Formats: sequence, structure tokens, C-alpha cells
Amino acid sequence: MRKLSCLLLTATLLVPIPALAQSDVVAPSDNLVTDGVPPVPAAIAAAARPYSEFRAAGFWDWHPTRREMIIGTRFGDAPQLHRVRSPGGDRSQLTFFPDPVSGASYQPTDGRYIVFTKDVGGAEFFQKYRYDVATGEITLLTDGKSRNVGGAWSHKGDRYAYMSTRRTGRDLDLWSIDPSNPATDHMVIELQGGGYGPLDWSPDDRTILLSQGVSVNESYLWLVDAASGQKTLLAPQPGSEPVAYGDAKFSRDGKGIYVSTDQGSEFQRLAYLDLATRGYRFLTTAIPWDVDEFDLSPDGRWIACVTNEDGVGVLHVIDAATGAARRLPKLPTGLISDVRWRRSGAELGFTLTSARAPADAYSLDLAGGTVTRWTESETAGLNTRDFTESELVHWPSFDGRAISGFLYKPPARFAGRRPVIINIHGGPEGQSRPGFLGRNNFYVHELGVAIIFPNIRGSTGYGKTFTKLDNGVLRDGAYKDIGALLQWIRTRPDLDADRVLVTGGSYGGHMTLVTATQYNGPICCSVDVVGISNLATFLEHTSGYRQDLRRVEYGDERDSTLRAWMERTAPLNNVDKVTKPLFIVQGMNDPRVPRSEAEQMVAALKRRGVPVWYLMAKDEGHGFRKKGNQDFQFYATILFTERYLLGASGSATP
Repeated sequence: MRKLSCLLLTATLLVPIPALAQSDVVAPSDNLVTDGVPPVPAAIAAAARPYSEFRAAGFWDWHPTRREMIIGTRFGDAPQLHRVRSPGGDRSQLTFFPDPVSGASYQPTDGRYIVFTKDVGGAEFFQKYRYDVATGEITLLTDGKSRNVGGAWSHKGDRYAYMSTRRTGRDLDLWSIDPSNPATDHMVIELQGGGYGPLDWSPDDRTILLSQGVSVNESYLWLVDAASGQKTLLAPQPGSEPVAYGDAKFSRDGKGIYVSTDQGSEFQRLAYLDLATRGYRFLTTAIPWDVDEFDLSPDGRWIACVTNEDGVGVLHVIDAATGAARRLPKLPTGLISDVRWRRSGAELGFTLTSARAPADAYSLDLAGGTVTRWTESETAGLNTRDFTESELVHWPSFDGRAISGFLYKPPARFAGRRPVIINIHGGPEGQSRPGFLGRNNFYVHELGVAIIFPNIRGSTGYGKTFTKLDNGVLRDGAYKDIGALLQWIRTRPDLDADRVLVTGGSYGGHMTLVTATQYNGPICCSVDVVGISNLATFLEHTSGYRQDLRRVEYGDERDSTLRAWMERTAPLNNVDKVTKPLFIVQGMNDPRVPRSEAEQMVAALKRRGVPVWYLMAKDEGHGFRKKGNQDFQFYATILFTERYLLGASGSATP
């Protein structure tokens, strides 16, 4: 699953926890602040630990001259940069920071150094660094203070384009640097707003292709002269209806670009846009689903693309001129991402995950049609072949519209109606998809809890009309989609509608709090992770670079009519309707949903006398990324689930 996934579980009775000796509990580390969280029995950690020891590996880049790759994986507390010299070879760790490394790419001609991205404490003030392959020396390339994101290499490998907020602290300007000489760092063009990102360089390295996102349904493509900074609108044409663009890359002859766009369609199709005529030639019209990502082969003959087909990722390789598809070997049903061609040889690297396997790095040899697995991430001795595959389910909402989601059912040994966790994705421009559940498998396979991941209106992946259905005050419809799901659960003979826990992270956390206020009766309890308790106060205090972007989605809190709706529906202003226990999790350094959103909700619940647990990490931001923090959150959530969703009889621990 993409985005944050936190679990909520409910029950109707409080189950007393016996007094425990210090050695019998899992003590939170000094960077964790707890309020109302009871001692977590060490027995819970012992039972759940195998489910917290999964690793995953994400493919990041190919070496430009050798058949080896760099990946992101974790052996300590946080994911770091690793090199893999051959399929199944050792994962050689190159960075050793306390905070996660977020991504990396080789210098594209000789690979003598790597540029990678990292922040501190989850604050998302990302910095760019150079890792010298020969010496292992690491050099900070950016200012160490601003937010620096995105990255596109020139074809000669002597310039790297990225975005930075260092001028104003909120606007993302376009910058360029020769990473081998940090003194060359300079601003290419001053911009207004926070939605820009570099996509590609023209074959002659004179022009940078720049995207500008206004909302999930509206974006623009610009051509920027790398020397002068002059910016020219490429698409859409002035006066056109709003269009959304995904990725875009120059053709090898520089006469056009390949782009994913919903121009003239409900879904993002792959197209060729001629730079002279501004005309489109669509290549994937026969596939009625979004193109998530793509990459153009070094010789320009082939395009590898991944489509999102009812949540499942499907890999295609098509002829760049005709759109004709090549026959490929069958891959496991799951999610595919990070597709990237090797510079020499027709070989494609990518990341693959499924319900029964964590993410790993793979490659596809186009000529031979063979798939090679480069990494095999550990699963702590658990037999993942027994893990539950998802079931695609649908239910009717208040207006007759069919809403879908993915249901994971416990093994057959758990008889009778099973308690349910509803886990709502973030975004809201996001989608729950059938990937690896990781820690969530514990709830399914050890506690016998069914999990439903709904894709309510506003989710991506189902066409642009569906994505717009929750904008502004239309968000009431998304709230009602969860109400309809609660009613649908009652129609299922295998699900227990009287034992439902609701959870989610970020926007999913907001939906969790809304459900706790609007549907207090049908649920047992809730778990909110970095959720929004009041859209108006959230928009006032979220980081400046993203305020206007979020106002397009949620509405402008400065408009009196919209403000009144936000205040009327805010969970913070409806705590009098909450009687069921809540567990709230927050990162102190969260730049997206500031911790004030959590703390004001905790305070309001305390005043009402509602059982509330609060967990805050001083070294995290928008969700926990460090394993130690994730583990304590996991164990505490299991305790919450056993106490309020399952009761003592539902415990998997002695």
C-alpha cells in the first residue's frame, strides 16, 4: 500500500491490564512522548516481532557503464543507500545516517559519484548530497536549511536540475548545479508557488522540461532555457480546459516529448506531443486505465510503462512509434514502480511487491524475455506464501455510486464473523492498492481481524471525474462513503459489524476523526495517525509551500462560506459526539499536518472524558520512518486493538 497505514481496532468493553513489572513491558525510547498510553506488555512485542522485521528493497538506479544497481533498503533503524553488484549479490551499505535516505541516482555518464537526498527528523527540509564512489566521501551540495526536491540530470552528466525554497522559504525555484563542483550551484529561474518540478533535459542540454502542478486535475508543462531562464508554456494551450500531466520526457531527436496526460480522456494515457505542431499522438488508448509512470529506452525505440488497472500494477513495453505492445513474461499480481532502462543493453529495472512478498529489485531483459530478481528481502522466517491475497469488493453509497476497496480476510481457522479494521488511505489524491501488508499481516493472521482498504470518492485511479467528487464542500460525499461501508459490512455474513475499528494516516487520519464523530455508534474505536482535526486550522498552519496547493483540494479557509462549512464539520468541533476510545499518533516535526492538529484534538477529548492515547515522536515528521519508533507504535496499537476491539479473549499473546 502506498502512503501511511496505521491500524485502528475497536471494542465495547475496557479490559483491565494487570500490573506489570518493569522487565515485563516495552519501554518507549527517550524520543517518544506518551500520554494515556498504558504499559505495553513485552509479550505483545515477542508475539508481533516477526511481523516488524520485514525488509524491503527499492530499485533506485543503474550504474551507467556496469550491470549493477543502487537500491534503498534498511539493515539498521532507517533505510539507507546500498549497492548491488549482481543479481543476488551482497547489498553493500554506502550511507549510515540516523535518518532515512529518500532517493539516489548515479552521475549518468561514468557513475563516479551518486547524488542522494536526505532530511533530518522527518521535517522534510530535504538536502542534496554527493557520494564519491571511489572514496566514500559525502559532500553537502545544498544550503542545509531549505527544502530541496526533485532532480533531473543533463545528458552530459555535468548538470543536475532541482527545486529549492531557499529564496523565500515557500516558493520552489528552479536551480542547477554541477555536483562535482558545488560552487556552480545557481538559480535558473525564480518561480511562484510550490508545485514545480524538473522532468527532463532536451538532448542538447539547452532546455529543461518543467512541470507545474496546481491540483491533481490541473497541471502545466513549461520549457525553460537553461542559460537564460526564459520560460515558455508548452501545454496545455491557453484557454484550454484543465489538463493533468504525469511524467514527461524528450524524444531522443528532441522534436517532441512523450507524456502521460488525461487530455481528452478520463484516464492518463501515454502520448507523443510534437513540439512543432503541438499535436498529440496517443499510444495507450486501448488501455482504459491510468499510466502511472514510464521510461524511454536509450535508443528511443521502446517505452516501458506501468498502468494502474483497478489498483493492480501492470508492466507494458510498447513501440514508441506505433504503440504496439511486446509480449512480456507474466509477473506476480501486485505493484510495480521505479521503472528505468539501463543505458547499455535492453534491460529494464523496477521494484515489485505483492501481497505475499515485500518490495524487491528486479530486472527484465527485453531480448530474452527473462525476469531476474536482484534482491530477496528477509521476512523474519514467516512463510509469506500463506499470507492472504486481497479481494476486490464494491458497495453502493448514498447516491447509488459504487465504491470499491480491497478486503483481506483472516485464515479459515478463525471461525464466525470476524472483527474489522477499516484503513483509509491518505492524499486524498491517493489510492489503496494490493501490495504487501507488512505489519498489518499480524492483525489478519494472528488476531483474526479482517482489514478493508476503501477507495472512497476523491481517490485516484478511477478517472478524473471520480477524483474531483470530494473537492471543497463535496467532501461530505466522501464522509458518507464510509457510512455506506459501515452499512455494507452488516450485509456480510463473514464480518462482525459490531466490532469495527477505523484508522488512517494523514488525510486518512482526518477521515478517521470524521468517522469517530459522525459514525460514533457503529464503531468501537479509532486510531488516527498524523490526521487533520480541523481543515481550517490545518490550512492556516501547514507549510507555506503547500498552502495554495491544498486549498485547491479542500477549499480556501479564507472564504467565509467555506470556512463556515469547515468549522461545522471539523472533528475538533464535534468531539461531543465521540464516546469511543481514540489513539492519536503524531510526529513533532510534521511540516504537512502540524502537531497542533493532534494536540488540540487530544485536549478536547480529555475535557470530554473520552479515553484517548497519545504517542508523539520528537524525531519524526509526517508519520514514523524509523524502525524503533514504528515498532513501539505497532506494539501500542496492538494493545489498543486487543483492549478495545477484541477484548481479552481476542489476544494473541499469553
